[in-house]
This record gives sequence, structure tokens and C-alpha cells, in this order.
Amino acid sequence: MPQSFTLQVNGASRSVSVEPDTPLLYILRNDLELNGPRFGCGLSQCGACTVLVDGRPTRSCVTAVSSLGAKSITTLEGLGSKEKLHPLQKAFIEEQAAQCGYCTNGMIMAAKALLDRTPKPTEAQIKKALAANLFRCGTHNRVVKAVQRAAKEIAA
Repeated sequence: MPQSFTLQVNGASRSVSVEPDTPLLYILRNDLELNGPRFGCGLSQCGACTVLVDGRPTRSCVTAVSSLGAKSITTLEGLGSKEKLHPLQKAFIEEQAAQCGYCTNGMIMAAKALLDRTPKPTEAQIKKALAANLFRCGTHNRVVKAVQRAAKEIAA
């Protein structure tokens, strides 16, 4: 039976009527038309669907809407805009850290959580923070450089 839920997404209240066990990913993409989070595996293993829930990286493909309450949800779209990119978005572009871009959402959101708690991460800390995100392209070193670049810009 559908129920009404009010979610705090990217700083705005959004209401939806869905089943309580509906994954947050489906609501973000289908109901709210936010396409940053991607459907990858549906099993919380790849990271393509990562969003921040109260600042913590969260796999939206396995997070039931009923578990969210009044928690703050941030998607890739909530970090910056086309006119004013977030330093991470800008750094990923400048370092050419994405190829197909499918995993990029998860990488950026995991990196955002890292930089929020560790403003000057080491290379090892960056690699550890991103290790749970799967990606197959050959830009691993560029991703690390992008996070380092963003950290410098944020700290400046």
C-alpha cells in the first residue's frame, strides 16, 4: 500500500507516495528525475547509486524510503550547478577522470564524504575511501589526482 513520505533532497522538501520498501534510488531517478545516482548492481556492491545521507555515503539501491525519516539526502545534482560546479565536479573534468561516466557519481559522492571529514587526505586515504566503488576504466590515477586537486581548492 503506497504511503506518503517527505524527503529532504538537495536542500528541498520533496513529497512522494510510494511503498515503504521502495529503494531510494528508484524515487530519486523515477519520481524526482535526479539522474546522478545510477543503477548498477542493485546489491550495494558497485557504488554507482551512492548519495549522501546526513553526510554519509549511502547506497541508495538498497536504502528503503521508510528508513530515512527527516535525514538530509544529497545527490550529485545537489553539489553544484552547470554555472557553478563543486570543486570535485570541476576537478574530475579538469583531470579527465571519467571515461564513460557511469561510476563517476559514486566516486564523486564518496570523495565528497571523505573531504568533508578529512580536508587534506593522503593518497592512501583517498584510495581507501574510493575502494568500495567499482569502475573498470583506466583512470584510477586521474581520479586520485582529481580528489587531491579538489582538496587543494576547497582548502584555499
